[in-house]
Amino acid sequence: MNDYIIRNGKKEDLKEVLSMIRELAKFERAEDQVQTTLTQLEEDGFGDNKAFEFLIVKKEDVYCGFALYYSGYSTWKGATLYLEDFMIREKFRNQGLGSLLFKEIVNIAIKNKVKRLDWQVLEWNKSAINFYNKQKASLENQWLNGRLYEKDLKEINNESI
Repeated sequence: MNDYIIRNGKKEDLKEVLSMIRELAKFERAEDQVQTTLTQLEEDGFGDNKAFEFLIVKKEDVYCGFALYYSGYSTWKGATLYLEDFMIREKFRNQGLGSLLFKEIVNIAIKNKVKRLDWQVLEWNKSAINFYNKQKASLENQWLNGRLYEKDLKEINNESI
């Protein structure tokens, strides 16, 4: 494990992050849904209205994985941290990197004094579910995800009341 480093992401990492986002989307059978561009990641991650932060896992010059997260808020609990994407590239899995990266996210949550760390996992992704169970996570199945996409937002906004 000494060969690997986990560090805060930098703007120059975003090209590889986008590549890993696409790999993750392909694994999740949703490759055609990725609309994010490098320019958008740069603006959203390093612009005036910073929307996310991320960690990088590297071995020498090779990107092995990443975790992208942002702050949220629960009216019932208080400050939260949302783990949007958490990914270790396939050839680096089962070496303990996921556990190390997840521990770094947990440390960030503790440092930020959040009341809850949230994320989603696909119900068919048994290896991820097993991983989160090992982390003593509570995986809930009683909440349904609600979502409106940009086109839906615009359509609702244009409807007459």
